Amino acid sequence: MSKSKRLMELIVAVNRKRRFTVRELSAEFGVSMRTILRDLQELSELGVPLYSEVGPHGGYRILQERLLPPIAFTDREAAAIFFAVQALRHYSSLPFETETSAALNKFYTYMPEDVRDRIDQMRDRVDFITPVRQAQSPHLSVLLDAAIRQVVLLVDYATKQRRGKREIQPIGIYAQAGLWYCLAYCFHRKSFRVFRCDRIDSAVPSHTQPLDLQQIHLGRKEELIRLEGDRIYLYAELSKEGVEACEANPCPVALLRIRNDGTGWLEGNVTRNDIPYFASYFVGLGKDANVAQPKELRAAIRQRLSEMMVQYTEEMIVTQE
Repeated sequence: MSKSKRLMELIVAVNRKRRFTVRELSAEFGVSMRTILRDLQELSELGVPLYSEVGPHGGYRILQERLLPPIAFTDREAAAIFFAVQALRHYSSLPFETETSAALNKFYTYMPEDVRDRIDQMRDRVDFITPVRQAQSPHLSVLLDAAIRQVVLLVDYATKQRRGKREIQPIGIYAQAGLWYCLAYCFHRKSFRVFRCDRIDSAVPSHTQPLDLQQIHLGRKEELIRLEGDRIYLYAELSKEGVEACEANPCPVALLRIRNDGTGWLEGNVTRNDIPYFASYFVGLGKDANVAQPKELRAAIRQRLSEMMVQYTEEMIVTQE
């Protein structure tokens, strides 16, 4: 086996083992212990984080920050991965913000020159448009880690109406329309809730015993959200333009149904607390949507339109000094 191939396989081996001795590697690779020691020294110089332990039961172990083994990409695969990562640049907050930037720079730096030239030419011709939001979500990493480790967090959460402490057990985080959301079990409400991550001002571990939610994940998000709070039935007819507007705004898409002729309707149960949101949403759709139910939503739409009429019919008085 050539030295270069042995080093590549050695990287895979130490990542897999995490803890090992020189004698074990010597037997596995069929080379002398002296050769393995030289190879480990070279891996260390390449950046593989090895730690030597002395004593009768000593050996080597790899630190938590492991390096992945080399992976070969085609030119098109390299460009695809580069732009997949670059698509995140419009978000003001990311769960791995520093690592994302480092990975993108490293990936670009070590590409062949012709591949870099191709990417440079594509940069101004490929983009993933995401609404630019000023809201910061500094606790994404904490929320994601809690979701993975099944930890309950005590968060300071601010809604439009009030601010307060909540104990939540995160299920996962997801981005939508430029904002980050956290699906979590709320111990105060005793149900699953969706929290705006930019409204979480602090998040620290709680002493509350976590629930067994290993089988609950974001793939069941819509199912869990439908279980929230006081529900009310919504039905609205949509023109073709209304369908396109609903597809562009993902918030009510779970309720969207489309006919063969391109028209459609929104139908399903929503929380009663969301009526103000849907009132604004349907006012934005204008004549391309016609809400049939619930009557509370129709009343909220009329109220919103009346307020707008007052706003735009009152005489504006401008004073000059």
